[in-house]
Amino acid sequence: MEPGAFFSSGDGWGESWVLDVGLIESLRFGPPDGHTDLDVAIALTRLLYDDFVSYGTDGRDMRLNNDTVPVVVKAHRAVIERLALEPPAWPFRAFDGPRGFGSYWRDNGMSGSWKARRDCVEEILGPTRDALEELQELEYESRFRNGPAGSFKNLIFAADGEKPEMVLRDAVNNDVEIVRNAHTCLVFTDPLPPQGLTWRQMVAWWTKNHQPDTDEKTAASGLYRRLYRSLDSVPEQLVMRTYCARYAKDGGFDLPALIPQVYLHYDPYTRRSGKQSGALPRQRMDFLLLTPDRARIVIEVDGVQHYGRPNPPDDKGRITHTAVPRLYAEMVAEDRRLRLAGYEIYRFGGWELTQPHAGQLVEDFFTELLARHRKPAL
Repeated sequence: MEPGAFFSSGDGWGESWVLDVGLIESLRFGPPDGHTDLDVAIALTRLLYDDFVSYGTDGRDMRLNNDTVPVVVKAHRAVIERLALEPPAWPFRAFDGPRGFGSYWRDNGMSGSWKARRDCVEEILGPTRDALEELQELEYESRFRNGPAGSFKNLIFAADGEKPEMVLRDAVNNDVEIVRNAHTCLVFTDPLPPQGLTWRQMVAWWTKNHQPDTDEKTAASGLYRRLYRSLDSVPEQLVMRTYCARYAKDGGFDLPALIPQVYLHYDPYTRRSGKQSGALPRQRMDFLLLTPDRARIVIEVDGVQHYGRPNPPDDKGRITHTAVPRLYAEMVAEDRRLRLAGYEIYRFGGWELTQPHAGQLVEDFFTELLARHRKPAL
């Protein structure tokens, strides 16, 4: 449902957008035919967000006016409460006047800053939007749990043998089939929370599916050993050991999980951006972190095979490599694609992780990375 569904197009001259007040008031008692409360709540949230941001900045493309804003706010509150969510606390209820947004920002030191006014709207409506997105994702995933069709997979990772071969049977429904070597990899089917995936959540999933009736510490040890087996290079093992040592410290179980050898990551944010599927298949991501601030971080450890091909052994049995521009170009092209999809990518050269101070280098990197991606303050 789009916000435009609440309007007629007007006469095209004096008034471009005419709110269907009768429809809006009816939303306080239930959604229109063919739509759910979730559809309505998302559309109303977008409408209020966009119009208040527009009023607080350039004033362009506004669809509401001072008289219609209170009607929409009341309907929005009713729909949000039917979804058992906390409605926004509005410090203003209109654009102009004593109880308007304009008076509010002038009284609160925002007169000279569009950014401050946008941040104000974000503070009011951002939590509602985020909660609705989470409900939307849970509703989307529930379709694959209640019916006979669909094999919903959020992560395919940590193969400890031959790599899995996958076919995306249905790009719209994310119906992924592992056609070969399914036994070598792990498949995470639990919903991925918008606030990231912690080690504690991964351990709970592992306990339920692989080590039932064990305590958290025992299951965590089993999961770590299984993940470590999927790593086939000393530099990758160093990254895993260095990061996972943090899990043993106070609060460590609530750190983002470091997920190795990711063959597929189902990304709900990519799906919402307009693509048909959120499935992001790649030859393989060495490591993936889903952090509390909604960042998605790929960490790659580049051996020489990433950019060169081996030459025949010399007379002493030593193997050298020749740089292959095509391999490098393919690697950076894939990086561009992931960055455009919203990912951060960090690369380590395999050589630097074999040096004497490599452990400290990795430790310092993760310290800075986690500090940058803390859970946002309320």
